[in-house]
Amino acid sequence: MRKLAHTLTVLAALVVAGAGRASESGDTEKGAAIFKKNCSACHDVGKDARNRVGPQLNGIYGRTAGTEAAVAYSPNMLRMGNDGLVWTAETLDAYLENPRALVSKTRMSFRGLDDVQERADLMAYLRVYSDNPANIPEAEPTARGTDHNIDPAILAIQGDPEYGEYLASECQTCHQASGANDGIPGVTGWPEEDFMVAMHAYKRKLRPHPVMQMMAGRLSDEEIAALAAYFKDLE
Repeated sequence: MRKLAHTLTVLAALVVAGAGRASESGDTEKGAAIFKKNCSACHDVGKDARNRVGPQLNGIYGRTAGTEAAVAYSPNMLRMGNDGLVWTAETLDAYLENPRALVSKTRMSFRGLDDVQERADLMAYLRVYSDNPANIPEAEPTARGTDHNIDPAILAIQGDPEYGEYLASECQTCHQASGANDGIPGVTGWPEEDFMVAMHAYKRKLRPHPVMQMMAGRLSDEEIAALAAYFKDLE
């Protein structure tokens, strides 16, 4: 009990201090500045934080995506939460680098942070305001040395739409060719890069849907590019 009380006292001091020291993987003071510049227009964190255009970010570690009350989430964010997307060090890092990697057509206008250390600093700052962060699986920031971006050479692959049409028959057992979103989201008319980013996120198990993880895991880079080329122009 004495050890637990000491731990809670230390965490409380961190919150009161705001962001005053560097962690192993990120500098909370720098993270506070990054949050103010990139996030504070839509999000609150810390004392008296409230939901605004985006959800308040206290307790973000361990939260299921799209579950903060009274927030107008995009349908895609709600779907990802229903699929089981939980905000951990790994998923936050991927989302902060490229929001589309996890949530297609997200309403968040933030374009992402390419700099690995900036993401580590921002995540360290957000972690200060998560409940009992030491007890949350994967809560220690892991951004340093991590790059969730797809190799530009993969994105540059010119997909063969005819081959994509051949491969798409399996996709269209669930996804409607019309692009309708009746229960299962439509993929017709997606920009090629968005399609490829999403499929590679499933392939790397960043997106949580187990069926899509299995399907994407069976596809080569060229096959994903072919599907992207086919669905882009499908009417």
